[in-house]
Amino acid sequence: MNNNAVSNTELAAVCGLYCGSCGIFLATQENDSEKILQYAIVLNQTIDETLCDGCGAKRKSFHCSKMCTFIDCKLKKGVVSCVECEDFPCKSLIEFKSKMPHRIEIIQSQNRMKEIGIENWIIEMQAYFSCPDCKTMNSAYEITCRNCGETPSCTFVSEHKDLIEQYLSE
Repeated sequence: MNNNAVSNTELAAVCGLYCGSCGIFLATQENDSEKILQYAIVLNQTIDETLCDGCGAKRKSFHCSKMCTFIDCKLKKGVVSCVECEDFPCKSLIEFKSKMPHRIEIIQSQNRMKEIGIENWIIEMQAYFSCPDCKTMNSAYEITCRNCGETPSCTFVSEHKDLIEQYLSE
């Protein structure tokens, strides 16, 4: 981890994503300048704009902080996460969910957070996105563990492998 210590609760995105399984977050925490540069190029932003410590942290990727409508909505409605909103799940959240495979479980994640609390949900997500063999945290798009080569890289990938592979091939 880098010098910007990240608390676990900062890894619970307003929308129900687990920031700990984001490639940008992982590259930032591991100070992987090559990966950060790759993300910056794809997102057409600077390296500094790409760095991210999670949705709840002060330093967020420019892409997420500028594209995310849920952060502003949360502030306007005075909620911690979407599940607390009277409109949950709203049309925006359902549309957001449908656009990329790593978002497929955000509504279930919101309900789970409400049921067991953010801290316990974070513990579940850490296990869910960790390699069953070496326990390395993997992103939702790493079919093979980035450390030991185990396939699938984690339970999330095991459950959604076909959808992820289809998305990556497009």
